[in-house]
Order: sequence, then structure tokens, then C-alpha cells
Amino acid sequence: MAKNALAEIKNSLDCHIGEKIKLVANGGRRKTVERSGVLEKTYPSVFIVKLDKDQHAFERVSYSYADILTEQVELTVYNDDGQIRIQYTAQ
Repeated sequence: MAKNALAEIKNSLDCHIGEKIKLVANGGRRKTVERSGVLEKTYPSVFIVKLDKDQHAFERVSYSYADILTEQVELTVYNDDGQIRIQYTAQ
């Protein structure tokens, strides 16, 4: 069951490579980390986000699909005009 859910998340993210996204991640100890950038690449177990250079100290971050499934990461994909296209959040 979980393997199918992870594959579904990966397949749905494959369609959004190159699009602008915003991440809200659990930083531990009641902290959340917000990051924005572009979905750069998807791999079998992780996806890579190229961060906006002017807002972040480092260039790329990676998260696993399990992070989305376990609600450690909330992901929002935006259209070119800034409208929300799809959202992966805690429900």
C-alpha cells in the first residue's frame, strides 16, 4: 500500500518538473522551514528542488516522497501566473 502511494506521489510530481513550488517542512522542535524554488528533478526515492538564489544560502534541497506521505513536508505547485496548481498538504 505505502509503496503504491509513494509511486503515485512521484508520478504526479513528474508532471511538474520545471515549475515553481513552495515547501513547508518540519524543522524539528516546533519549527517549520519555508522554502521556494523550482522542482528540478525526480528520482525513484527523492525529488530535488533548486532554491531561489536571493532567498536561500544554499542552492538545492532534496526530500523523499515519504516526507510528503508522512506529512513532514507540505508542497504547493504554482502556475506561471502565480495561481496554485496542486497542493500536497496534511489533510
